Amino acid sequence: MAALVKSFQLLFDRPNEPLITPKGDKGTLFQLTEDLLPKDYEANGLELNNRFGDDADDKIPLKPLRSPPRFPIASQLPVDSDFSLFLPRHQEMATEVIDTLLSVPTDQLQDLLSTCVYARGNLNPQLFNYCYSVALMHRPDTKNIPIQNFAETFPSKFLDSQVFAQARETAAVVPRGVSRTPIIIPRDYTATDLEEEHRLAYWREDIGINLHHWHWHLVYPFTATDRSIVAKDRRGELFFYMHQQIIARYNCERLNNSLKRVKKFSNWREPIPEAYFPKLDSLTSSRGWPPRQANMTWQDLNRPVDGLNVTISDMEKWRRNLEEAVSMGTVTLPNGTKQPLDIDMLGNMLEASILSPNRELYGSVHNNGHSFSAYVHDPNHRYLESFGVIADEATTMRDPFFYRWHAWIDDFFQKFKESTHVRPYTRSELENPGVQVTSASIETTGGDRNTLSTFWMSSDVDLSRGLDFSNRGPVYARFTHLNHRPFRYVINVNNTGSARRTTVRIFICPKVDERNLAWSLTDQRKMFIEMDRFVTPLKSGQNTITRESSESSFTIPFEQTFRDLSVQADDPRRQDLAAFNFCGCGWPQHMLVPKGTEAGAPYVLFIMLSNYELDKIEQPDGSEMSCKAASSFCGLRDKKYPDARAMGFPFDRPSRTVTNIEDFILPNMALTDITIRLNNVTEPNPRNPRQ
Repeated sequence: MAALVKSFQLLFDRPNEPLITPKGDKGTLFQLTEDLLPKDYEANGLELNNRFGDDADDKIPLKPLRSPPRFPIASQLPVDSDFSLFLPRHQEMATEVIDTLLSVPTDQLQDLLSTCVYARGNLNPQLFNYCYSVALMHRPDTKNIPIQNFAETFPSKFLDSQVFAQARETAAVVPRGVSRTPIIIPRDYTATDLEEEHRLAYWREDIGINLHHWHWHLVYPFTATDRSIVAKDRRGELFFYMHQQIIARYNCERLNNSLKRVKKFSNWREPIPEAYFPKLDSLTSSRGWPPRQANMTWQDLNRPVDGLNVTISDMEKWRRNLEEAVSMGTVTLPNGTKQPLDIDMLGNMLEASILSPNRELYGSVHNNGHSFSAYVHDPNHRYLESFGVIADEATTMRDPFFYRWHAWIDDFFQKFKESTHVRPYTRSELENPGVQVTSASIETTGGDRNTLSTFWMSSDVDLSRGLDFSNRGPVYARFTHLNHRPFRYVINVNNTGSARRTTVRIFICPKVDERNLAWSLTDQRKMFIEMDRFVTPLKSGQNTITRESSESSFTIPFEQTFRDLSVQADDPRRQDLAAFNFCGCGWPQHMLVPKGTEAGAPYVLFIMLSNYELDKIEQPDGSEMSCKAASSFCGLRDKKYPDARAMGFPFDRPSRTVTNIEDFILPNMALTDITIRLNNVTEPNPRNPRQ
């Protein structure tokens, strides 16, 4: 089985190179049969494969396929085109490939390997990588095979295009085994501070943040013939909450950088003042990602090649239908009957996944919004241009307009939460009788109490697995990202009742708004970012709860974000690497804390110990997690979401009785003033390879 796992992993290696050539650092060769040859190598592929095999020490025999899949839809995507899940035609292609890979019986892994080899050799590499990843993740016999870091296999989606000429030169000139100097990625390469939105580039262009978004959509695809792949527990609600927290975090960063909260894009016919020049090249299409000039406007889309024929009027019609559903609190099904609306269903309607109860009536507003934004430069394919970065799951969060679009999406969800169909929480739902939080604080090693300290860190990522047709050996790019000093929460609790369990919910929020005024709770509740959520026992009497920042249920550690699947088992970096692929999905630990300011940004820390009897979930099998899983953002594999409360509780609903956070506090809660201070220095990552 270990050899098979290695074989499946090697299919991620150098995605644009044919499998005729050796793969991996050890030069492992797939022994192709005639039926598995790529079309371009049908004449001489076996001869070339055999020639490479003369020097290969490690060979993988492949089982011939009696009837190789034809992929009549997916094969229409040229190998040098970019791939986007937002495009209807590409969704059809992905569904066809995923169905094929899932249909191979679970007791025939050799057949599955050969099928994957055939698909890899005959399909667009980005399309294959997505479908292959989804299939591995959702097949019971392959779900423990680690998925390769997308930034390593397709580095051009994350790094400045100038890097790759330097990387190939390094690979060609510096022999393998000789120390190779990292290629430095400047912090300011997409714009200057003349563009005020560029103040947030360190956040929008962070590799870990973009990997999180890409991986979340692998775990939660919105289309598949097998409905169970899409219909995960509370999937629509999680779509709402994950993106709501992204907008809240982005707004915190904006305030830290003396900018107003992001303005939602609600008038879909007005110009978009924000420009974006991504400075990325696609190594698949060998073309640069199209920029968006300032003050461009959405145009009706008519791109048959992408399956897109949708107008702004269509979008406005679907919006009116969605608004009516929110207003009435009901959904109209295709047969005309009504059904009560809830947040989970609204998420499935707005995105829209195949779980939408009426796609004809409510459309696909979220996905089409990405497409309208991505094709403002060529809405009818007149210039044969591809989409902008906002249409790719791995690059979409780089674009400042992503946040304006999702600010409107979030506002739509909030209107439902604020409607009369969603009642406010009662005191009995918020309190935890007998539990009193007497104090809550933050401690940082060597730092001031209740002060979070942030700084810049330079880290290396290996590009070699994405440097097709170049010499082997690691080639590192060094990028600078935000990080924070480790800290811990210290919560003192008096439990006057018997021993029990409780859920600890930890949030932080800017203390004042962009005008330096105190918040109204109506606005502030949308600014709270959830830092951690965990269950802990309480003994009768006094309790002290401590929790390390690295234990957050929302984040994955640096080693999981940038994991190298080829490192040896005795490598200390191997600790906590993903044992299964849900564990690669989570907010990056290095971006847990907002940047703050050099002078110190005032924030508040909110702690709540909620009633576990109202929180608990009975899992079907009662089993425990097998890795450090960011369950709060990504759920648990084959299980229910591990919290019975609404996501974002207690701030997901407005209060009808209090107007500020101080009056919201009950005995089982605490509110503490804290400071986030930026130390404006750059430190090397101790995990970087020694030079």
